[in-house]
Amino acid sequence: MTVMQTTPAATEQTQTPADICSAPPRRHPRPEGQDHYTISEVVAFTGLTAHTLRWYERIGLMSHIDRSHTGQRRYTNRDLDWLDLVTKLRLTGMPVADMVRYAELVREGDHTFLERHELLESTRRDVLTRIAELQDTLAVLDRKISYYADAGRDFERERAGR
Repeated sequence: MTVMQTTPAATEQTQTPADICSAPPRRHPRPEGQDHYTISEVVAFTGLTAHTLRWYERIGLMSHIDRSHTGQRRYTNRDLDWLDLVTKLRLTGMPVADMVRYAELVREGDHTFLERHELLESTRRDVLTRIAELQDTLAVLDRKISYYADAGRDFERERAGR
């Protein structure tokens, strides 16, 4: 599992204390006014592999991706926004089957809001549980690091006193 800490850029809205677990959506470094991207450009923007992008499309995690007249995939800004959400859902540990179900619900329309809400609430509870476990683990590590730092100083003082 990978745990990353991010901080919003100075130009982005700051978080309110009531919503400390949310962050403003990160914008992809997209060229101004452009709305069609090749798979290699999407790989560069997202850090995902071309194989992963094709797999997402194959399993239904991505809706149909338009193609050029030569058959080349053409992603849009909306596709990039969706990929940003999918990447965040992956970081939560949400199972791929649940992500695919969420994508299906989105495609089904507004009448699925309640089911989408429940799915995201469940994932949020799981994330909060993992955060609490990680905070506990971090506290143990901090205690051990402090112990060894103190013991190391004592050892060096004893060695210097000989």
